[in-house]
Amino acid sequence: MIDIHTHILPGIDDGARHREHLLELAAAAVEEGITDIIATPHHANGVYWNPADRVKKLLAESQNVLDEHGLPLRLHPGQEIRVYAELLDHLEAGELLTLAGTSYLLLEMPAEEMPTEMPELVYELTLLGIRPVIAHPERNLQVLREPGKLEELIALGAWTQATTHSLLGLYGKTFEKGSWSLVRSGLIHLVSSDAHHARRRGFKLAEAYALLESRIGRPARLYLERNARALLAGEELDPAEEIFSGSPSAGKGLLRSWFRRRG
Repeated sequence: MIDIHTHILPGIDDGARHREHLLELAAAAVEEGITDIIATPHHANGVYWNPADRVKKLLAESQNVLDEHGLPLRLHPGQEIRVYAELLDHLEAGELLTLAGTSYLLLEMPAEEMPTEMPELVYELTLLGIRPVIAHPERNLQVLREPGKLEELIALGAWTQATTHSLLGLYGKTFEKGSWSLVRSGLIHLVSSDAHHARRRGFKLAEAYALLESRIGRPARLYLERNARALLAGEELDPAEEIFSGSPSAGKGLLRSWFRRRG
């Protein structure tokens, strides 16, 4: 399995605090069957500022630690980037990391409202050849109220990633219900852990995939696992239309309406 969103790097954000936590998380991942992890420390969220060079240096050091301990886990660089005004300028300056060196970029929205500039940002990123991945949209309250807003971003070229803990009900009923509603509506393309701590906030990726298979069917699980592999390889993800019966059908109309408003 591949986990595209984690906080495994030690001492850089609110995830792993030190080397021991790194090793605990890595051991838990290996035990669960995870082979590759993209490390995505918080960046520009008002608390943590982790530019590309710092992340890459710590990632290399962390990989050496895992190798020294014989843990068969491969780390890849990334960031969980909170949407902010200078994002495009800092991307051009090389301060931002895509996921595992691909064209995919992990974006985080605030918990309450979707930023008004999100459609414009997604559009501008796609013009630059960047494929934005929206982290845990099920934890944004406006998305839960107005899922059409998320559908609009997908029509503009965004992809989405739900969190294992949301699907498993570990963040409460609101986010559990919201995450399953988005999945069944074809508005989720990836699942990952957002793991911070081996015991308190671990991976649970195998458990979430098993639950998806039992509730929706094996094709849904295979679809989400396949997209994780495709992302790591830098390949195009598959849309959800052929897997989820409730997948969006108005994407082209939403795209046209957005361009009319923009003009």
